Amino acid sequence: MSAGPDAVDEIVVDIEGDIAVVRLNRPAKRNALNDQAILGLEAAFRTFGPGVKAAVLHGAGEHFSAGLDLSELVEVDLNAAIEHSRLWHRAFEAIEFGRVPVVSALHGAVVGGGLELACATHVRVAETSAFYALPEGQRGIFVGGGGSVRLPRLIGVSRMMEMMLTGRVYRAEEGYGFGFSHYVAPVGEGLAKAKELARKIAGNAGRTNFALIQALPRIAEGDRAAGYLMEALMSAIAQDDGEAKSRLRAFLEKRADKVAPQPD
Repeated sequence: MSAGPDAVDEIVVDIEGDIAVVRLNRPAKRNALNDQAILGLEAAFRTFGPGVKAAVLHGAGEHFSAGLDLSELVEVDLNAAIEHSRLWHRAFEAIEFGRVPVVSALHGAVVGGGLELACATHVRVAETSAFYALPEGQRGIFVGGGGSVRLPRLIGVSRMMEMMLTGRVYRAEEGYGFGFSHYVAPVGEGLAKAKELARKIAGNAGRTNFALIQALPRIAEGDRAAGYLMEALMSAIAQDDGEAKSRLRAFLEKRADKVAPQPD
């Protein structure tokens, strides 16, 4: 299933039970993101049906995404450049603050706008082939897809600044330690791991997932007093759900698994 009539070849969406699998589909361009792809992403993440409980985002071919298709910046005037950046902001906000949690499967290049896109997802699985970079500093430009807002919250302002000043490239293993990803998987196994996590997430209570992707980021970034109030409200709303009550009864009656470390 395509994301829409204007993005037939750029973005492909497949529904697998209660998860949606969204694929960047420009492998010959290392999944560089042009306007058509960005519009396709926004359309896809805004139009999931009610049966979709979680989503996976990945790239076709050897790379997740090499970032912005630079041909779209040539001869762009100031006003158009601002609108271009805002287009990316809207599309990535549809991912970060959309209806469902999103797991990304990263491999090969996760560079520039591709890294900005990955940062908009909630859980990131990186194959050992993945590498991260922000070459905008060497291109004479600046990030424009929300990276200056999202990435410092993951890796810190200083490390992002160093990446852009020097053109440094981080590999998957060291990137994991710095917060680029939550998991590292062998080459060829990232998508399967991402689907496994998405199915697990889809099994959570709906109100809990809503609180985690909508309320938690705003609580963490906002005023403490307001955060405590929002936390109390979200906690009460979640606990009042019939599904939550059923799950709590199952635990008390020893019909639910206890928390324990999982084997590697």
